[in-house]
Amino acid sequence: MDQSGVLLWVKAEPFIVGALQIPPPSKFSLHYLKKIATYVRTRAIERAYPRMYWSTWRHIACGKLQLAKDVAWLYFEIFDSLSMRSPEERLEWSEILSNCISENEIEKQRNQVSVDTLQFLLFLYIQQLNRVSLRTSLIGEEWPSPRNRSQPPDPSEKSKCHHKNWNDYSHQAFVCDHLSDLLELLLDPEQLSASFHSTPSSSVSREAVVALSFLIEGTVSRAGRIYPLHELALWQPLHVDSGFSKISKTFSFYKLEAWLRAHLTGNPYGTSACFKSGKKLAWAHQVEGTTKRAKIACNTHVAPGVHRMVVMSQVCKQTLAKSSDTLVGAHVRIHRCSESFIYLLSPLRSVTIEKCRNSTFVLGPVETVLHLHSCDSVKVIAVCHRLTISSTTSCIFHVLTPVRPLILSGNQSVTFAPFHTHYPMLEDHMARTGLATVPNYWDNPMVICRDNSDSNVFQLLPPCDFYVFIIPFEMEGDTTEIPGGLPPAYQKALNQREENIQIWQKTVKEAHLTKDQRKQFQVLVENKFYEWLVNTGHRQQLDSLVPAAIGSKQAAG
Repeated sequence: MDQSGVLLWVKAEPFIVGALQIPPPSKFSLHYLKKIATYVRTRAIERAYPRMYWSTWRHIACGKLQLAKDVAWLYFEIFDSLSMRSPEERLEWSEILSNCISENEIEKQRNQVSVDTLQFLLFLYIQQLNRVSLRTSLIGEEWPSPRNRSQPPDPSEKSKCHHKNWNDYSHQAFVCDHLSDLLELLLDPEQLSASFHSTPSSSVSREAVVALSFLIEGTVSRAGRIYPLHELALWQPLHVDSGFSKISKTFSFYKLEAWLRAHLTGNPYGTSACFKSGKKLAWAHQVEGTTKRAKIACNTHVAPGVHRMVVMSQVCKQTLAKSSDTLVGAHVRIHRCSESFIYLLSPLRSVTIEKCRNSTFVLGPVETVLHLHSCDSVKVIAVCHRLTISSTTSCIFHVLTPVRPLILSGNQSVTFAPFHTHYPMLEDHMARTGLATVPNYWDNPMVICRDNSDSNVFQLLPPCDFYVFIIPFEMEGDTTEIPGGLPPAYQKALNQREENIQIWQKTVKEAHLTKDQRKQFQVLVENKFYEWLVNTGHRQQLDSLVPAAIGSKQAAG
């Protein structure tokens, strides 16, 4: 292998799934995180290092960082959800929680959860991705640091993706700009000066480089196989460049940093690469009268595992339905779609919906996070591990979720409602993503925004306005009803409506109308129904299904 062919890049998933889309708590600064790193390694406290348990993090976060317990658990749980646990382990955890009958019992179970300490510190530090500074708000850039930037991106490319969590150039720039800080955060306390900085003789432990693999990975000579950072750094031919000493079993801080900077490049599986060289998908057709062409691209034909990505933009006035291997386990980004009905009926890794309006999204189970940003009059129907929303207006969320939905900043007129649909493969897909029907916190959102702590920002859908949602496609599978059923109040409303229909049918039957009267009555009912379809916008949804009626089984294509 040619050692000069080493390519390193910043992983997308920690930022897409792990970086919360709000400014971080002020005490997640490098100063405080270094204090935590020293504290857990120098104090002989149990359950802190090399794995940190919830009870230890709760003590540090609530006692020393002054965070509310709910917020402390939020960050701990988000990081834990990034771990590659099996679906069976996730389902087992859901079952344990659903059997708890008090907060004390839940807390006792949480105390058994632990995370990798050094990786967790890195996770807390990358929350700075969404930090808002006065300088950033004025000039629209991060603090400039040309010496840290390898191969500055083309500004025209950068403008294609403004959302920092999805912008791989932002990920690369963040890690390059803060690489010294990230490495210092991982140093053993005795390798730091009195002012908590590295020295010319500082060395980095193997454990620290293993932890840095949380953010960085790479390949050699475009071999195709992806390696975690530590495997490449410890590869024999690279010892001189990476600064690894066989004698001390550690890396030279400055050699390691220089090697990382020399080889960090763009993520070959990031959003930019997906748009530039990914496979274009003809899932949506050009709608007559619209000037914007739908763009759908994926990298799933070349990307392994958690690197799979599908990006969908500018779908307008269409019904798009897919249940496809292309979607399975993919990170999905849906951008600037309007007046459309989009069904993605496969198990998904994460979903981000941005700047969409007047549309309905029906999703297969989302294994990690479903995030909406800057959407208007959108309906989302999904089973997901976590729902987060920011800057939305008049949106409705029919969700089944084992953790509390997060209401971030800038939302207005948010409505939460029970998950109210099913498709034949739904329960199978839920099992594959480790999502159960209980616990279900759809009706207990957590308001975590700084601009408005008023709980009136959301409401629960009144049962009298509740209807089930029918997915109009044929598929194979065993699911025949809504998983977990409906909350009693909503089931009661449906039952009452069914009774009213039966009473109405009985009344019509007992009216003993003549044949002509029945025809006249039928025309009146159909006209009223047509008026209702037009006034509610449902006619567009029905019309858009007509082209697919011949082969509705194509949803599986």
